[in-house]
Amino acid sequence: MNDSGQIPVPLAPLNGLSPLLSPDIHTIILGSFPSRESLAARQYYAHPRNQFWKLLSAVLDDDLVSLPYEKRLDRLLGHGIGLWDVISLCDRVGSLDSRIRNAVANDFTLLKEICPRLEKVCFNGKVAGAYAKRLEAAGYRTVLLPSSSPAYASRSFEDKLVLWKRALD
Repeated sequence: MNDSGQIPVPLAPLNGLSPLLSPDIHTIILGSFPSRESLAARQYYAHPRNQFWKLLSAVLDDDLVSLPYEKRLDRLLGHGIGLWDVISLCDRVGSLDSRIRNAVANDFTLLKEICPRLEKVCFNGKVAGAYAKRLEAAGYRTVLLPSSSPAYASRSFEDKLVLWKRALD
């Protein structure tokens, strides 16, 4: 029983999204774990206030925001960029990374197999960036990006954009 005299109900583990990988990608952006909105939609960065697609549109000079989701993914692959998350499975109430419990990492050995041209791994935020040493040890160049999450509002869009451009150029 907890302090309120109730028996806590265990959380059902959440499964992440499938990776967007291709033999032709040179860069991959790894987030932490999808938001509730992203899991429900089965789409990366589906929360309407997440700045991910807006940032990438500006960095790549390609209007990804106005495209249907599947076309966004095709365009990303066309730019040599893949997507995935560092966590494959976890317990979490809500969408905040700080609420993630019992995290299980994705199997990054797949990257060498599926993406032979991959050189750079960018981490979308600090929680994802905690996995940087693991990917550096595998021979990848790593970059920590400021989070595109609406929960990370201490930097303006413009400040984030400068750092995302520097990392992805």
